[in-house]
Amino acid sequence: MLKFAGAFLLGAAFLMPVLVQTLRADDNHRYYDKEHKDYHEWNEAEDRAWHHYWEARHHAYVTWEKAKEKERQEYWHWRHEHPDHDERH
Repeated sequence: MLKFAGAFLLGAAFLMPVLVQTLRADDNHRYYDKEHKDYHEWNEAEDRAWHHYWEARHHAYVTWEKAKEKERQEYWHWRHEHPDHDERH
């Protein structure tokens, strides 16, 4: 039984870096822009641009997760017109 527990702990130690990397990869997501037929990685810069987009529209803020598909597509259209926005903040 002690050998089994030791083998289990050793295996878990080897798998831990893989698990951590997988969890980190889930922090950033890629989204497809149908109109422009490209992918966008959602990261901190994209999140800042999303906030600015809603400020510029003078509408109540909606999180990306709760946004409707039409709102998301309108954002990607705006984003292609403002590609350097995230560098201004």
